Amino acid sequence: MSLQGEKDRILFDRAKAVIPYGVNSNFRYWGDDDTLIATRGKGAYIWDADGKRYIDYRLGFGPIILGHGYPAVVERVQEAIGDGTVFAWTTPYEIELCERIARMCKVDKVRLTNTGTEATMHALRIARAYTGREKFIKFEGQYHGMADYFMFSTASAHPGALGSRRNPINAPATSGIPKGISQYVINLPFNDFERLEKTIAAQWGDIAAIFIEPLLGNAAGIMPRPGFLEKIRELCDQYGIVMVFDEVKTGFRIANGGAQEYFGVRADLVTYAKSLGNGFPIAAIAGKEEVMMTIEPGAMAHGGTYSGNVVAAVAGIATLETLEALPVIETINRRGRALMDGIREVLTEADIPHYLPGLPPMFGIVLGIEEEPHDFRDYFRGDGELYERLVLELIQRGVQPDGDAREPWFLCYALSEEDVNETLNIFNDAIKAAKQ
Repeated sequence: MSLQGEKDRILFDRAKAVIPYGVNSNFRYWGDDDTLIATRGKGAYIWDADGKRYIDYRLGFGPIILGHGYPAVVERVQEAIGDGTVFAWTTPYEIELCERIARMCKVDKVRLTNTGTEATMHALRIARAYTGREKFIKFEGQYHGMADYFMFSTASAHPGALGSRRNPINAPATSGIPKGISQYVINLPFNDFERLEKTIAAQWGDIAAIFIEPLLGNAAGIMPRPGFLEKIRELCDQYGIVMVFDEVKTGFRIANGGAQEYFGVRADLVTYAKSLGNGFPIAAIAGKEEVMMTIEPGAMAHGGTYSGNVVAAVAGIATLETLEALPVIETINRRGRALMDGIREVLTEADIPHYLPGLPPMFGIVLGIEEEPHDFRDYFRGDGELYERLVLELIQRGVQPDGDAREPWFLCYALSEEDVNETLNIFNDAIKAAKQ
């Protein structure tokens, strides 16, 4: 059964004629019969080319925190761009946005850029310049963007390629990466205190940074064990390592001040994107003054023609204004808890073992297990095939999460109680069909 309608199929054929595989990001390719064409979005909904409406839980992979086409953001951008968009000089919009980020996230300094990949790429360079070291630690199943250094043992990795827990292997997530780059990357299992401490004790003199998604945004929202983030902070302080929170997904989503506020742990550098602009392309690197001031003109490079452009900066201002003025996160948490509770009830009644990691604004559904997964290896104990069948049934009925269980369900402020109830009714029908 194809997800595509007639108009979807016609447009996708046109796309394949000029775009490799018909998409401009590989994550959007679901095969020739199931890759949809989105034509518009409003609030919590999107529509495909055939006019079918979906309750959207992908939300562009997370950026839409308020709702598609949110008027307070769109109108501010429309008003501002009439006076130009790029000037090669700092604008008042950039200043105001950085002031807001600094206040909300309790960071000292902020630099704007365009994408999450750019933000993490620059953060790694800053950490290396600050410490004079070259290697860095990341955790299996975490995705920090499309830069070569981060494309090892990501959420796209096969579990069999990771090696043993005691001696993990850097599993490349793509062709085209020079082999020598892997020597600078140390992958460890998430939430493994012992591996972390032993690795740092043995190699700290070479380690510039520890990059961490505070919860696994590309592995079903797996949460940190109590004390794990605090242990990283302690070790970074002890050995002079830069602690980098990758908040591209958690920033301005799980709390107004992001994961630093939610977990009560302060990083040295933090990267933001996605929810910062409610769908407009913007990102930021922020952090402690001593580390951020390593970005010295003529000494350490950071730049970008479009960094802090008017469209992005104004969208960021309007989004953060709304987050501070309205009960956005509170409302999303309330809707998310109701949705998670309802999904658990449906799955229990259907006699399907399950665990829902994450938080109400971004949570995962792992089928086939009842114990909480603590790392990427644990995630693979779940039944991914059943989840894929479930999602296809959901999409056929007008509810659209991602087809890969590793990608969380995202919620936005525009999602209503009625939308949650409709989703749960459809979920009940879809899981029965998927079991067959």
